[in-house]
Amino acid sequence: MMTFGPTITRLIVTTLLLATAATTAVAQKTAAPPQDKTQAQAPAPVVVEEKPTPYDQRLIRLAEVLGSVHYLRNLCVKEPEDVWRRSMQELIDKETANEEKRRERMTAAFNRGYRTFASVYTTCTQPAIVAEQRYRAEGATLASEIVARFGN
Repeated sequence: MMTFGPTITRLIVTTLLLATAATTAVAQKTAAPPQDKTQAQAPAPVVVEEKPTPYDQRLIRLAEVLGSVHYLRNLCVKEPEDVWRRSMQELIDKETANEEKRRERMTAAFNRGYRTFASVYTTCTQPAIVAEQRYRAEGATLASEIVARFGN
C-alpha cells in the first residue's frame, strides 16, 4: 500500500473541512538560438520519473469535483471566494512535485469540472445550489476515502 505524507493528508483534511483551484499554464515552444561552440553546454534538465499512485483516479475525480464546487460557490455567493481553487493548487503542488504529466491531468480535471457547470449555469438557481451541495458531499467522501485507504 502506498502512503502519502502528512502534508497531503492535511490538505485533504482541509478540503474535507471546507466541504462541510486553477489555471492551466501553456508552454510555448520556441526554437533554441544557435549556440556558440565556445560556450559550455548547459546540463540536461533532470527528468523526474512519473510514479502513478493507486489513488490517482480518486485524486483526478476530487480535482474535478473541486473545480465544479469552485464555479458553483462563486456563482451563488455574494462575495467571490478563492478557497477551493487555492486548496486545489496546494494539493497539486504537494502531490505532483516535479511530475508534469500528473500535474497536467489534475489541472485538466479541475478545469473540466469548472467548465462543465459554467456551460450549464449562468445564474444561481435552485438546481445549481443542489448540485453544489451534492458535489461538496462527494468531495468530502472522496477525501475521507483517500485518507482512510491510503493515508499514514
